[in-house]
Amino acid sequence: MSDESKPCPKCQSPYGYLLLGELYACPECAFEWNPKADAEADKLIVKDANGNLLQDGDTVTIIKDLKVKGASGPLKVGTKVKNIRLRDGDHNIDCKIPGFGAMGLKSEFVKKA
Repeated sequence: MSDESKPCPKCQSPYGYLLLGELYACPECAFEWNPKADAEADKLIVKDANGNLLQDGDTVTIIKDLKVKGASGPLKVGTKVKNIRLRDGDHNIDCKIPGFGAMGLKSEFVKKA
């Protein structure tokens, strides 16, 4: 067995071994995986209304009046939101909006500034 063993992501066996190039195999459940390809596949991809890729820390602009539950008025078109954080889920942008506070936005209602 090689010095480079990795635990199997399927059965958690500690005996995963290097099979070919960057491909690993598990002797217990016969699962094969590529750790580098799995890391790239786990990367979160979020696009704005125009199809531009968004990243953590970007500044975005709201493109539509958005009603906010419990607030006296809507978020207006053109409101700039700085330093966004991306996450999984329906509302995939976490941010702090001046005058409203912390909230989640859908990426389909913003454009990259």
